[in-house]
Amino acid sequence: MEHQALYRKYRPRSFEDVCGQEHITSILRYESARGRLSHAYLFCGPRGTGKTTCAKILSKAVNCDSPVNGDPCGKCYKCTSIDDGSATDVVEMDAASNTGVEYIRDIRDEVTYTPAIMKKRVYIIDEVHMLSIGAFNALLKTLEEPPEHVVFILATTEQHKLPATIISRCQRFDFRRITLEDIASRLTYIADKENISLEAEAARIIAKQAQGGMRDAINLFELCAGGGHDVTAERVRTALGITGLENSHKCAVALKDGDFDSLFSAVANVVSSSKDVEVFWQELISFWRDMLVMKSTREFSSYLDLTGNEAELIGDAASRFTVAELVYHSTILDDALASMKRLPQLKRNIAELSLVKMGTPELESSTDALLARISALENKLKLLGNAPLRGAAELAGTSSVAAETEKAPEAAESEVKSPSTVDKVESSKPQAPSTPKADSVWREIADKSELMEKISAANPMIAGFFKTARCFVTKDGSKAVIRVANSFYAQMLSDRDSMQSITDALLLCEAVRSGCEIKIEVKETAESGSALMDEIEEL
Repeated sequence: MEHQALYRKYRPRSFEDVCGQEHITSILRYESARGRLSHAYLFCGPRGTGKTTCAKILSKAVNCDSPVNGDPCGKCYKCTSIDDGSATDVVEMDAASNTGVEYIRDIRDEVTYTPAIMKKRVYIIDEVHMLSIGAFNALLKTLEEPPEHVVFILATTEQHKLPATIISRCQRFDFRRITLEDIASRLTYIADKENISLEAEAARIIAKQAQGGMRDAINLFELCAGGGHDVTAERVRTALGITGLENSHKCAVALKDGDFDSLFSAVANVVSSSKDVEVFWQELISFWRDMLVMKSTREFSSYLDLTGNEAELIGDAASRFTVAELVYHSTILDDALASMKRLPQLKRNIAELSLVKMGTPELESSTDALLARISALENKLKLLGNAPLRGAAELAGTSSVAAETEKAPEAAESEVKSPSTVDKVESSKPQAPSTPKADSVWREIADKSELMEKISAANPMIAGFFKTARCFVTKDGSKAVIRVANSFYAQMLSDRDSMQSITDALLLCEAVRSGCEIKIEVKETAESGSALMDEIEEL
């Protein structure tokens, strides 16, 4: 017996067998059962979702001698002749290879004749968007008012290319991408019928690679089952050149940790295993998209088809990045994929260079790179804000001294009387705010709005660090001290460019004079009063 491709062998023969398009098949079945058919239908949607299949089922349903609730019986002569392609009254034309106006003129001349055997003459025009403008114009009048015995069914994957005059003359149905569950279920059914061992995980991987197309899924399944192999998850990954979600997770972790050895090793493993770098890159794009969805939404399960283990891996990787970083990385991934398609001989080089760019945003001056760096800094600031302050640790040490004092009064008394211990205990106590000394040569800039405006214009990022600082200047403008909350703030403000921005802002605000000496110091910003002013006086 001649071999037949599985997608043709298991093509649905009735509306009930069509997977994932119930919103369409229910309407077509209803119209067919009651004889309330339209003169022209337009089936739109991605490839492999059942457009041509539904067109053939509809052509059988309108001509069947013994229809069952709107479905064709599949046994009468008319149904079997349409299935094997021998029915002369059902014409299937590929518009991709018959784009000229002469083919449409032939159809326009033929529609005047009544069907030879069937009840209705059915014209199925596949990929109708490929017709020329002249062909569309020739079809318009016939499509609008065809004879009673004619039904047109137009199918296309690119409905946006159709003229509005064609769309308005048809009853339009939009076919959806088929869900992973429906595709996996259909593959399992076919595997049982063909006595092929199919793992559930393998069916899910194939369904995901098919991207909503049933025909593509069945073709991939037949490829993986070739040679009598059992279709396992490992077999599918090997046959399709897929590296797996775990590898994408390792790349994400290595990228965040700055482990470029692991990143280069991942690319080298893909190349040495004869897998396509472009397929590996598409997996990374999909992984980053899933991380972005998980990071940006609350009900991510509604948008991601993931198993429990997959969701755990993606969640672990997503927790290491900010949304701004993921957006920046996605931009690089998309640009790299376009470059790979344009220069396939340089796929490895493009992949390695892009991974380095993703891991070192400081090398880029684009807006996305700057936003990613600022987002990373904000995360670090949050961590520093949640860290225990040094003053709390000193207070904890003081409480332990007090506890020992209760146990050994005499030793504790002598210890408290020592100058070093007194200073330590006193410095750990919070001091009440007070006003600066009247005779002090220092003054605090209480209203920093003008100063912040000048710094923001020069360096917005530094303005964010300067916002929480306290600024003291001498009355003669020769010295300035800027007190910040922690060493990280001090490090950011001590940078040469940062110091220049602050100096320029102070000069513009006339707070200091040219050649002013500026110092950055770490001190809790909550501390203020005479003690703070006394320390500044000593500078």
